[in-house]
Amino acid sequence: MAKLICYSKDKLTIDIIFEEILFIKMKITFLGTGTSQGVPVISCQCTVCSSSNVKDKRLRTSILIEKNDLSIAIDCSPDFRQQMLVAKPNKLDAIVFTHEHQDHIGGLDDVRAFNFSQKQSLNVYGTKRVNGRLVHMFDYAFGERKYPGAPQITLNEILESRAFNVYGLEFMPINGLHGNWPVLGFRFENVTYLTDVNFVSDGEKAKVKDTEVLIISALRKEKHHSHFTLSEAIEFSNQVGAEKTYITHVSHQMGLHVNVEKELPPNVFLAYDNLILKVD
Repeated sequence: MAKLICYSKDKLTIDIIFEEILFIKMKITFLGTGTSQGVPVISCQCTVCSSSNVKDKRLRTSILIEKNDLSIAIDCSPDFRQQMLVAKPNKLDAIVFTHEHQDHIGGLDDVRAFNFSQKQSLNVYGTKRVNGRLVHMFDYAFGERKYPGAPQITLNEILESRAFNVYGLEFMPINGLHGNWPVLGFRFENVTYLTDVNFVSDGEKAKVKDTEVLIISALRKEKHHSHFTLSEAIEFSNQVGAEKTYITHVSHQMGLHVNVEKELPPNVFLAYDNLILKVD
């Protein structure tokens, strides 16, 4: 509580008013929590893909970070348009990319809607390799003779070992491997986001130590060549001392949401599309 002293115009009386300080929380929305194929998978008739539970319906993985008047997405999946229509952010200030695989960059063309409403280019942040892939994939948006109506995008380069600032929110890159493919996770304030990883070195794990919220991918329960399994993700959470952990980038092979939730430790949760976290 903060005490605010207000003087009357004649300076003869003093009113003491107690005003509660409002602490603005960071809001994180899981725009999608599925793998590159999403869930249900086209043509699959398994129990998960046939489930009527909305928590078993997973768009491609991405999150939206909102704090004060700031709105930043991590990754931009092929489902971006659908995700934005559901989340309904007033604006989008930037997109930060973990890596350049299609399920993480495929929706970039749809930022045009924000270009039109905000009347400005959108800042995106990626490594030199990721930005190069964006230029190749969306060449019509970057060439000297741009196609009229193409998305307006301003590229910003991330250095893998250096923190960077996006409109006042600092991101610390966490280097990991997705099989043999380098990917980045990010720690921002007391939240860490790690997707599409199956290896993080001890030195990079130190950056994650004692994070309040860990969002980490786990594809399924069985071993995979480029993704953490559920048990490996839980072990990682224990190693870094995360207070709460949310599992994302989940495949239909993981099992039904309602069953998997029952198997998890008390501080580990299976994320689902449109889940909202509010972090102090």
